Amino acid sequence: MRTLVHLSDLHFGRVDPVLLDPLRELVHRLAPDVVVVSGDLTQRAKSEQFEEAKAWLDTLPGPQIIVPGNHDISLYNVFRRFLQPLDRYKRYITDDLDPVHIDDEIAVLGVNTARSLTFKDGRVNREQVEKIRATLSGLPPDVTRVVVTHHPFDLPKGVEEDDLVDRAHMAMDVFAELGVDLLMAGHLHMSHAGNTQARYKISEYAALVVQAGTATSTRGRGEVNSFNVIRIEPQRIEVDRYGWDSVHHQFQLRATEKFMRSGNVWAQVADGMMAAGI
Repeated sequence: MRTLVHLSDLHFGRVDPVLLDPLRELVHRLAPDVVVVSGDLTQRAKSEQFEEAKAWLDTLPGPQIIVPGNHDISLYNVFRRFLQPLDRYKRYITDDLDPVHIDDEIAVLGVNTARSLTFKDGRVNREQVEKIRATLSGLPPDVTRVVVTHHPFDLPKGVEEDDLVDRAHMAMDVFAELGVDLLMAGHLHMSHAGNTQARYKISEYAALVVQAGTATSTRGRGEVNSFNVIRIEPQRIEVDRYGWDSVHHQFQLRATEKFMRSGNVWAQVADGMMAAGI
């Protein structure tokens, strides 16, 4: 089994500092195999915000798979936005915009969906998808395949279609060929887990989608600060959602959702079915 801690939308520059120490201590206790951060490390892509984000991320365990979000591109500085859109991200965080972690149980691939030509929307292009194909094609079938982006490939009910990553259908056709199991994202500041079956009518294929809320920012949009813990086995995945308890000043487990794979279709199951291996 592998354990991923999934953080997103940190927004340094608009963080609640009360959350930082309890979150760091809990992440260490959870002892993840990989820490995933799905974008928006900063509020306005300022140098000091990247420095603060980097300093805090360095206190967390590794390895870490980190991707940028739309807030990590300068908004008001036109020169930086269009000519050096992720220069500060690469200087302070990492120059690898498509990071990869592969071991004998999981392959976790980060993909940059942040673009300078739009204020908040994201995009994946064919070159990136072909890079994913090249990375995943030769892996054994029992390796769980995970793709991490800032912008989501699927949406909770009630969310506008504009928040979907651009060219998602093109990418999903390739993901189906490759047997991608899990899609992790942020951007919406909402927690969600489900599968892609309703949106993408792909025969005998449905990936699991896990959406993280904002872990540390004051921009909660009606949801408490939260993050996910994902426990992965070849045929089973459990998603634990931790939410901030303002009374006890700590993150507490709020909900657990369980999923099983049948062929290349991931679907939620009840506790009894999971225990029985049905």
